[in-house]
Amino acid sequence: MEKSSRIFVAGHRGMVGSAIVRRLAAAGFGNLLLRGRRELDLCRQDAVDAFFAQERPEYVFLAAAKVGGIHANDASPADFIRDNLLIQTLVVDAAHRHGVKKLVFLGSSCIYPRLCPQPIREDYLLTGPLEPTNQWYAVAKIAGIWMCRAFGRQHGMNAVSLIPTNLYGENDNFDLVTSHLMPALIRKAHLAKLAAKGDSEGIARDEARFGPIPEDVRAAISRPKPVLPVWGDGTPRREFLHVDDLADASVFLMERYDGEEAVNVGVGKDETILELARRVARVVGFSGPIELSPGFPGGTPRKLLDVSRLAALGWSPRIDLDP
Repeated sequence: MEKSSRIFVAGHRGMVGSAIVRRLAAAGFGNLLLRGRRELDLCRQDAVDAFFAQERPEYVFLAAAKVGGIHANDASPADFIRDNLLIQTLVVDAAHRHGVKKLVFLGSSCIYPRLCPQPIREDYLLTGPLEPTNQWYAVAKIAGIWMCRAFGRQHGMNAVSLIPTNLYGENDNFDLVTSHLMPALIRKAHLAKLAAKGDSEGIARDEARFGPIPEDVRAAISRPKPVLPVWGDGTPRREFLHVDDLADASVFLMERYDGEEAVNVGVGKDETILELARRVARVVGFSGPIELSPGFPGGTPRKLLDVSRLAALGWSPRIDLDP
């Protein structure tokens, strides 16, 4: 990419898209094409076609997606599979028809089989059943990777796919109905801390800013001795990558990788959800008990990515979860 290249970051207001914008801007790329949802509905073919015809992007980072945690996937399976299939299909197809030089597609580690050998290599994709709690999103993302591969084989389109692990960082989503694990734990620990201090006004301000407090969380923090509630039994293991590192890897692969095979992006180490909850509680400053809820789903037992392919290309993460 040249510094003056026309670069479309789809989903630039989301956590991943905004991190990619920051990374590109810091590197001096000044011709970024950015459109919010009200300006460009990526689920409408006429809108997508008109945008590509008018703006003629040369490079595309496809970070737009409907995302959410276990609860959101379970509550809205049709929305997750429909919206993500539409976004991917329309953007990749338009990129091909309008002569985009290269496209980077952002997948997710949830696309791997639920009971996968560890660490997970890229060629383990489609070797077993998916995790039921996020299968709708996973099926859509798998289709996106296969679509990039198909357009490359049939039309010679340069489209590469990244498979990032669990993310955290700036512009994360703290709505407890739709958030992922890390922001959910951070917010619940914060609420438990406020409740332990008797700060009802602080809880009200939190709810006004970040969204409703689910009944199970409200019950947990309303006890005489508030607790930090954690779904599942705490044993599943998770790996966490800072979103700024993912943005750096995305730009790196845009500039240096043209392979058909997808590339894992992670840190190569993980910890249990219970260990993470203890870490979050310590950082937030909540010293009360952590309460596990085995009756609630905990997701895939383990998702540790094998990052040797990316390491061999010369990239490694810079931000450690430990302070």
